[in-house]
Amino acid sequence: MSLFNVMDIASSGMSAENVRLNTTASNVANANSVSSSYDSTYKARHPVFAAELKSASAAQDGSVGSKVQVLGIVESQKPLQIEYSPGHPMADENGYIYKPNVNIVEEMADMMSASKAYETNVQMTDTTKRLFNSVLRLGQGS
Repeated sequence: MSLFNVMDIASSGMSAENVRLNTTASNVANANSVSSSYDSTYKARHPVFAAELKSASAAQDGSVGSKVQVLGIVESQKPLQIEYSPGHPMADENGYIYKPNVNIVEEMADMMSASKAYETNVQMTDTTKRLFNSVLRLGQGS
């Protein structure tokens, strides 16, 4: 595996973690929203990742590498929070309001995990850049 592959893998990882951070931020921002119907209530969203493998026959240099691919963003299947609140202005005809299925504690843990993964990919690119510079200095004879 060349150092260029390392940079590709790290950059795809940073892009994927950026998507994860954005969806988590969206979930947190909508956690306290209220709706008057089940269908119009915000549902937590989560990105789906996969490893995108590069086959040995497709690689020009004979190395095999992989990248992180974002397959899409899916809505959580957890049940929504339904609360009886007949005096609420958003209550339906039966007096119920609907709240998102967002768990703030889980979202904060996911945000911290995504942040650490992003930071790890940044450190990997910095280390690779230092290696490139060291190799270039070796070629200069210093």
